[in-house]
Amino acid sequence: MKRFHVHAHVEDLKASIAFYSALFGAEPTRIEGDYAKWMLEDPRINFAISTRDGKLGVDHLGIQTDSEEELVELKARAKAADMALLDEGETTCCYARSDKYWLTDPQGIAWEQFHTLGNIAVFSEATRKADEAGSACCAGGAPKPKVSKAVGIPVNAAPSSCC
Repeated sequence: MKRFHVHAHVEDLKASIAFYSALFGAEPTRIEGDYAKWMLEDPRINFAISTRDGKLGVDHLGIQTDSEEELVELKARAKAADMALLDEGETTCCYARSDKYWLTDPQGIAWEQFHTLGNIAVFSEATRKADEAGSACCAGGAPKPKVSKAVGIPVNAAPSSCC
């Protein structure tokens, strides 16, 4: 079974945790100094917030799969529609190790499709290394968007943050 994913950047993590906890009727399943996540069953969603980017609001949407087979199915569907994708493979982000790739919708909204393999102690191993080197998270650009022949839309870019 798949789970819808939303990641939003917030200004005040504490106030946002209080708001979303009341909205969802549940406490976050994970809280870090810059991040919180709710893994809800009703509605079935992975909702995450962070203070890691200056731009507030929805950073990206996504679909989290429960199995590698589901991720393979989603990737095959994207390729069949001639959607270009940015395939990260196994990577770390949002305090998790995942197998993931990115697509972009017609409005330029990034979509992450991923299967979580486990938790990690840092936001991202790449971010930790970049911070140690004095550079920003996810430095470098995503490949330029490609227009899908099947649906005529731009189809790949990465979100403003690592995940």
